[in-house]
Amino acid sequence: MTESNTGRVAVYLDFDNIVISWYDRVHGRNAYGKDRQRITDNPHDTEVAERLSRAMIEVGAIIDYASSFGTLVLTRAYADWSSPVNAVYRSQLVARAVDLVQLFPAAAYAKNGADIRLAVDAVEDMFRLPDLTHVVIVAGDSDYVPLAQRCKRLGRYVIGVGVAGSTAKSLAAACDEFESYDSLPGVVRPPKQQAAAPAVAATAPPAKAPKDSPETKDAKDTKDKPEPKRATKTRKAPTAKAEESKADESRPDDSKADEASTEQSEATQLLERALRLGHDKAGADEWLHASAVKTQMRRMDPSFSEKALAYRSFNDFLRSRDEIAELEESGHERLVRLRET
Repeated sequence: MTESNTGRVAVYLDFDNIVISWYDRVHGRNAYGKDRQRITDNPHDTEVAERLSRAMIEVGAIIDYASSFGTLVLTRAYADWSSPVNAVYRSQLVARAVDLVQLFPAAAYAKNGADIRLAVDAVEDMFRLPDLTHVVIVAGDSDYVPLAQRCKRLGRYVIGVGVAGSTAKSLAAACDEFESYDSLPGVVRPPKQQAAAPAVAATAPPAKAPKDSPETKDAKDTKDKPEPKRATKTRKAPTAKAEESKADESRPDDSKADEASTEQSEATQLLERALRLGHDKAGADEWLHASAVKTQMRRMDPSFSEKALAYRSFNDFLRSRDEIAELEESGHERLVRLRET
């Protein structure tokens, strides 16, 4: 007999969803849609294989995170396992005792096959296994919002896991707790410059013709003709294009910086709201336990994670917001309150 206070966890992975979302996270928005045909036609091509290897999912990181909530009663992954993109994961999934559910290539009438099959199995499992306490949904699609809500109504604690930037906010809000795949222990975040790599390749200058080729001879003859004005204009054009190309290459980094700034700002606002709610209950001048404040923040936004914001601990996050939060560190307790303005 297991102890009554031990969690019993069921894990459901929409594998196609998480693989495609992480591929786009590593290589840029909609990268998988652009590369899908190349991957399908020639998955063993050197360039294709290299791009796929850079976007490999750390399955163990997901399963280890799920196991932190209790004993894994069942773990299922839904995908077309005959596809080369998914087939490379079969051995490590089987090694972690994951049940592979085969979904045949989606046709027009069954494009939501994984969503429906996963949802039906999850609801059936909750009635078949009444001792399940936690349900982990690994996906980012808003189609899973009704499933998360039904799991909560049936008394289960719902945890969502999805790729940052590809997860519907409605799904994160429907869960009791939501964790970004990017922030899981063991997952290596993609370097920022990788997103700009395709743009650099696309704007690469054309290869130079050999010295003795007909094109080189024609260029020399044209250069010897007395047309100085045209020659000057022709030289200026590539310079302008090069400057424009450099500006385009810098845009992905700028957009990522703006996105990071927005996330930090939203986290600050979330902290302030949580502190105000705590003071409404405890009193305007009362100190609040930092753990209680974090719990309130996760209730308001299950996707909140200080690690996703590049802080080692919640206390580090609070210290970085000293303009609104006053931190008291005495003994083992960490107390916080809204700073008076």
